[in-house]
Amino acid sequence: MSTPMSMSETRPRYAVLAEGLVKRYRARGRGGVEKRALDGFDLAVRPGTVHGLLGPNGAGKTTAVRVLATLLRYDGGRAEVAGIDVGREPRRVRSRIGLAGQYAAVDEGLTGRQNLEMFGRLFHLGNRGARQRAGELLERFGLVEAADRSAKEYSGGMRRRLDLASSMILSPDVLFLDEPTTGLDPRGRGEVWDAIRALVAGGTTVLLTTQYLDEADKLASHITVIDRGRAIADDTPDALKNRVGGDRIEVVAADPGDLAAVARAVERVAGGGLVLTDDTTRRVHAQVADRVAALTEVARSLQDDRIAVEDIGLRRPSLDDVFLRLTGHGAGADRTPADGTPTDGTPAGDTQFVREGAAA
Repeated sequence: MSTPMSMSETRPRYAVLAEGLVKRYRARGRGGVEKRALDGFDLAVRPGTVHGLLGPNGAGKTTAVRVLATLLRYDGGRAEVAGIDVGREPRRVRSRIGLAGQYAAVDEGLTGRQNLEMFGRLFHLGNRGARQRAGELLERFGLVEAADRSAKEYSGGMRRRLDLASSMILSPDVLFLDEPTTGLDPRGRGEVWDAIRALVAGGTTVLLTTQYLDEADKLASHITVIDRGRAIADDTPDALKNRVGGDRIEVVAADPGDLAAVARAVERVAGGGLVLTDDTTRRVHAQVADRVAALTEVARSLQDDRIAVEDIGLRRPSLDDVFLRLTGHGAGADRTPADGTPTDGTPAGDTQFVREGAAA
């Protein structure tokens, strides 16, 4: 994992920089045990990029975003956003950031245009300035045709795009997106992805938390994996995949009764490595060193034994493989303790929302 240099040396290089961040909570009830949602967390985000922050539920993703967005005070370490010290000058930080979460913070009783104009007036743009900015954002986010329709008539993707537009009222340098596509269908997710790409093309830096690993793979140029409040890996998606190792051979048996025979054929080329078998999908796969030789040998062995397969091929490591290797579990795993005190955020049920420029 790459380690950030000192802040004085790197201030021009990073849009978001955290060093050794600590955030403590005390579990509910008398004598509650202290929990660390962030336990020496490091992060370095370059300007004008999408930086993915991945981790299981409760690993510290949302806490990190809330600290960097000035919604939570941290207990140790240092952080800068847009070159401004988060602990010392939170108001200045807020004037340079935007934040959008899992749930669209729009008034469904208003039209899309009215929502944006309302946010513009809240941020002191005046009536004329608010109207002008609303028009610009409606066009930028592809909402012109729906501008004068009630937001409650919007699809999930349109509502989320309106939410993103409202977070851009003051053209923030840094936009924090905390699982922005949760609950959306594939079309809605694609619409949000297009909007994010457009923002970055315009110079905005995006810190994206997500549990959809394909989303991080498609959008992020750099990824940090967090677990138990610490960054455990930090690199490009391709570099992280390369750490997992070589290609995997994957075979799908035509007959469930042949799974054991397929597994034996794969074991012979796995070099003593782990061979995984999925009874539900009739799939057998393992990591191999020599991709071509392994594929040839398994295909020949299955043919000699007259075992039919639906599919056989080589697969590159995915971010799912990276996540499993680094954390020991899948992206949907939950780190929340049994006492109900989340390790990833404030106590359950406590929600807050901030827009750039909001007063402290």
